[in-house]
Amino acid sequence: MIAPQHIHPMLVHFPIVFVFVLAAFDLAATVRGYSVTGRNSVGNVSTGLAIMAAASAVAAYFFGDMALSIAEDKGFSSQVAEIHEGLGMSVAAVLSAWAVIRAALWFFDARIRGIAAAIFPLAAAGAASLVATTAYYGGQLVFDLGVNVAKAATLN
Repeated sequence: MIAPQHIHPMLVHFPIVFVFVLAAFDLAATVRGYSVTGRNSVGNVSTGLAIMAAASAVAAYFFGDMALSIAEDKGFSSQVAEIHEGLGMSVAAVLSAWAVIRAALWFFDARIRGIAAAIFPLAAAGAASLVATTAYYGGQLVFDLGVNVAKAATLN
């Protein structure tokens, strides 16, 4: 059985990939004049990516919270962990809200075009920036502080 604190590092890669692909996809589609909303092939892909980014971010946050609790039970404490946890909660909330908006636009077949369509790649890029910042602090936890990882052997 996989230790609960090891599930978080496996899951975090999904929202990272989904949100960056969403940002690139929305930008490319919008520049080419396609609507990324509504019930069309482009809207289906874009909305699906937004929903998968949100679902995977919520799962990553849930297991991240569990991993932090396990680390703290073992005596770990760090301001970096608190920053990472807060950012993770923000990512899960922002991506979930964005997924609900995107799902509603898809459900009602609202096809937004023109200058208003620029909000979609911009919002996805903003979400990607938030995810990247969260990942930076997560990397500090693992690579600088070694939280929930075995100590690496030193080579002389």
